[in-house]
Amino acid sequence: MPTPLSAPTPDPRRALLALEQIGIKLGLDQIRGLVAALNHPDRAFPSIIVAGTNGKGSVTAIIERALRAAGYRTGRYTSPHLVHLEERFAIDGEPIPPETLDRAALRVLTAGRSLPSPPSFFEATTALALDVFREAAVDVAVLEVGLGGRLDATNVVTPVAVAITSIDFDHEQYLGDTLEAIAAEKAGVIKTGCDVVLSENPSAAVDVVTRRCAEVGARLFKAQDGVNADTALRVDGRTVMTVETPVRRYDQLVLGLRGAHQIGNTITAIRLLEQVAIGFSGLAVTAEAVRQGVEDVRWPGRLETVRHGEFDVLIDGAHNPAGARALASYITAAYGRRLPMVVGVMRDKNVDAILAALAPVASCFVFTAPDSPRAAEPRELVGRARLVAPDVPAEVNLAPIDALRRASVSGVPVVVAGSLYLAGEIRSRLS
Repeated sequence: MPTPLSAPTPDPRRALLALEQIGIKLGLDQIRGLVAALNHPDRAFPSIIVAGTNGKGSVTAIIERALRAAGYRTGRYTSPHLVHLEERFAIDGEPIPPETLDRAALRVLTAGRSLPSPPSFFEATTALALDVFREAAVDVAVLEVGLGGRLDATNVVTPVAVAITSIDFDHEQYLGDTLEAIAAEKAGVIKTGCDVVLSENPSAAVDVVTRRCAEVGARLFKAQDGVNADTALRVDGRTVMTVETPVRRYDQLVLGLRGAHQIGNTITAIRLLEQVAIGFSGLAVTAEAVRQGVEDVRWPGRLETVRHGEFDVLIDGAHNPAGARALASYITAAYGRRLPMVVGVMRDKNVDAILAALAPVASCFVFTAPDSPRAAEPRELVGRARLVAPDVPAEVNLAPIDALRRASVSGVPVVVAGSLYLAGEIRSRLS
């Protein structure tokens, strides 16, 4: 059977997407060969890596926005995309044009033919990101780790700084079934001489990261150390925070991202930006640039409210237990009542723990599935819900948009949760 790269690629985008059939493939040999074949775009600019279980996308977005406000030309690489593949690759905050993606995909696929076997989809898109960032002559790139860290394709770069957000259980089949094992995978992105900012975490995870920094000679900064923060929730659901760090004081920041969990993410991003500015990266970031990064950041599909006809839809990509707990906390703080939920989850997730976290704030579950072969069967989700949350009415509606209408009968706004794939699919239909 021919591999996805064994024939000419008149449609490079289709050939790139065909690599998804390879599945998840951890390890650095392939990505190292791929960037070598592309003449090392990974060495063309300084990079910042953001790893962690939850919050890494938000921290990536804040850091990139602040660096852009500081006058730098930025590249931002994130995953997965919500609607369009181009979203993964942003130059100065804007997704690359389709024609840019197609040209870069052709270069990456051509380079991939020199490898012993085809790269995975994530390896190829990581190489593509580095290639288009070099082509655009970015001053700095901010890269969100895809899975884990130590063996993730983004770890092909040597970062000037690393942020590690909250570490929790997710992808245990790849990363291990203890917090220490998962933390060790995340900490694998730490390299000699870089600055590391670590979010508030359980002591077991902190110990692992601390040892890794000592082993390789990296400088560790715990995000919360020496920080005082006063926060308040406005009636519109936004958080106002005055925060004093060992470097600066920031008065009355209005967080661009919603939810109490974003307080810790914001502090992590601020501390990383401060360390970048006073470290050896050569990047200068002013207090005003930090403020713009915090206040002007936008991160679709994360506690995002979208209008649908006569009612609002609260879309959140909560796809693991920690993310579900954060969503539940926000609903309690912002609404103070149970809301109807449209839920779709991937088969490889801890479904019971996700549903248990959402149940206290759910008036009903309407289960559906995004268009993904990894999606759990909605009828199976109903069965799990009746065991985990027997007091929450549960039913199936296979079409996501129809599920929204059905859920709205029980009240508004309707919450969409359980998967970024579902968030993206519904968001594309509502926008």
